[in-house]
Amino acid sequence: MLQPFHTYSLNLHGRLVTIDRPWVMGIINVTPDSFYSGSRVNDERSLVERVRQMLDEGADVLDVGACSTRPGSEQVDARQEMERLQWALGVMRREAPDAIISVDTYRADVARRCVEEWGADIVNDISGGTIDKAMFATVAELQVPYVLMHMRGTPETMASLTHYDNVAADVLEWMARRIDELRQLGVADVIADPGFGFAKTQEQNYELLARLEAFHALNAPLLVGVSRKRMIYTPLGCTADEALNGTTVINTIALQQGAHILRVHDVKAAVEAVRLTTLLRQGTDKTIQ
Repeated sequence: MLQPFHTYSLNLHGRLVTIDRPWVMGIINVTPDSFYSGSRVNDERSLVERVRQMLDEGADVLDVGACSTRPGSEQVDARQEMERLQWALGVMRREAPDAIISVDTYRADVARRCVEEWGADIVNDISGGTIDKAMFATVAELQVPYVLMHMRGTPETMASLTHYDNVAADVLEWMARRIDELRQLGVADVIADPGFGFAKTQEQNYELLARLEAFHALNAPLLVGVSRKRMIYTPLGCTADEALNGTTVINTIALQQGAHILRVHDVKAAVEAVRLTTLLRQGTDKTIQ
């Protein structure tokens, strides 16, 4: 069943933007070991090309990360992460001064420098504030939108932490408590990400997807990040490189359930899914009237 689309606004350094249609967030990884090789950039020319391509294809947000969180990845220290992000954000801000840029980090000190010194607009934390306990207070002080993602443990341990009484209910309750904590600290703009693939089995990922509409109870924009993940390529018997079609199918299902932001490697395909799903929603609204 097609779910209604709820409009939200975000305050980006005093600039109010409205999510009145689904957004597409393009993934840029300045790492040598992210799970999908197509998302990696390691020099200025390739980074500039990726930024231009994503914006030309209709990306609403660029999400840059410098520390891979795939299982088994080599974890970099804060200094190396900062060096990568300082370089990347410098290039991105020069190339696209008006673009909305999100920084993918779970370290509070890295988030602070990215926002205060290098021009990031949004903090995207895969740990939901559980790895670095200073993160919530930091984003409250920075007054930037914060992507709260559900995860248990760390990227190294999360695969062993998949027991839930009811995965959708348990994740929803956890997120509700964390969002309440953030709002009490004064964080006005929280974006909710259920964390597909993080401390969830394949079956649990699809149970979450089937219950995605329940997360609108959080009264926050809903971000879905499934792009080319194991939950797609394993059941299809293919690789991450071959998982674009499956990704588009899952993204379309998420859009039908009212998702506000799709975090993707392939902007063009996601933008097309948004356009067609929007036409479907418009047609449904006219039929009801």
